[in-house]
Amino acid sequence: MDISIGVQHVARDISLESEESAEAITAKVTEAINSDGLLQLSDAKGRIVLVPANKIAYVDLGPVTGRRVGFGK
Repeated sequence: MDISIGVQHVARDISLESEESAEAITAKVTEAINSDGLLQLSDAKGRIVLVPANKIAYVDLGPVTGRRVGFGK
C-alpha cells in the first residue's frame, strides 16, 4: 500500500510503502484524529513514521506501483 501524508504548513508530503491493508491504515488514521494523538505507521522496511494528528492535512492511500524506468506505456 502506497501512503502519502500531507502535513499542514509543509511543502512536501510524507511517502511510504506499508504491508498493512487500507482498512487497517484508515482505522489508525481515524483513531489518531479522534483522540488528537499521534499517527504511528511503519513502512515495509521497518521505519516508523509519527505525525501529530492535528497537523494532518490529508492521507492518500493507493496500491503499490512498480517503479518505471524508461519510456513505458
